[in-house]
Amino acid sequence: MAADRNDPYGNYRFRLEIDGIVQAGFSEVTIPDSSCEATEYRVGSDPPNFRKLSGLTKYGALVLKWGITDSMELYEWRKRIEQGLIRANRKNIAVILLDDDGSDKARWEFSNAWPSKYDAPDMNAKGSEVAVESVEIAFETMERKS
Repeated sequence: MAADRNDPYGNYRFRLEIDGIVQAGFSEVTIPDSSCEATEYRVGSDPPNFRKLSGLTKYGALVLKWGITDSMELYEWRKRIEQGLIRANRKNIAVILLDDDGSDKARWEFSNAWPSKYDAPDMNAKGSEVAVESVEIAFETMERKS
């Protein structure tokens, strides 16, 4: 009897859920890393080595990239942040990885998120690439749900 295979999922099928923003067609999502600095300490009676405690948890930025369209929703969200309206414009975001059949397979959730950086597309009259916008998203917590 053959064992069931558990092949890894491709990184090319995904979707995003952003509270109150409907925008399709993200071409790239960079899920950030999570890290804690280790704080070393030593008690006077300890042997000559250190103990380590966990420091604060830090997250990189969630980066969203998409081909520019007529939609202004993500840009307008960033503009509200620039105007100092951060508290009223924090959102929850989920990034969902899909299998080849389109079923949800992995989910990362980001709480109290807001766009900390906007990057407009570069233009080149000699090129033929799609114009790509991006935003970097700051957030308070990240959790893999499945």
